[in-house]
Amino acid sequence: HSSKLLKPGNESPNDVETAVSQALLDLEANSDLSSALRGLYFVGAEEIVIRDDKVAVVIHIPFPQQKIYHKIQGRLVRELEKKLSGKHVIFLSKRRILSKPTRHSRNLSKQKRPRSRTLTAVHAAILDDLVYPAEITGQRKRVKLDGSQQIKV
Repeated sequence: HSSKLLKPGNESPNDVETAVSQALLDLEANSDLSSALRGLYFVGAEEIVIRDDKVAVVIHIPFPQQKIYHKIQGRLVRELEKKLSGKHVIFLSKRRILSKPTRHSRNLSKQKRPRSRTLTAVHAAILDDLVYPAEITGQRKRVKLDGSQQIKV
């Protein structure tokens, strides 16, 4: 297996994904993380600009592998930040949001939508992924008069 990237639908990888894949392969070849990285892969990566000069690399991982990534995340982030020339590295699990079932929606599966696939649950889980290994202890939701909401964590 020459790549650590598994994209759905045989899409071609972008530059960031190629760089992350190469860095992970290098780490797997020669580092103390090699045994932990053996079966792991990721499903996408993108660069996000934070403020003016800072750039973060967001790596999307498959949800079933999240626990394994969490075990080595501290060391893995340090090594990847070295390899990707000082950019911040963030791991997010790829989650699915199912739309709210309405009366007119053609519900192909006759099952109820699980809580973990709701928009709110997915957004809360993404926040948890962002701050890992820390934990969120409190949140304040501020609703303005025009209906817009802001969450303070």
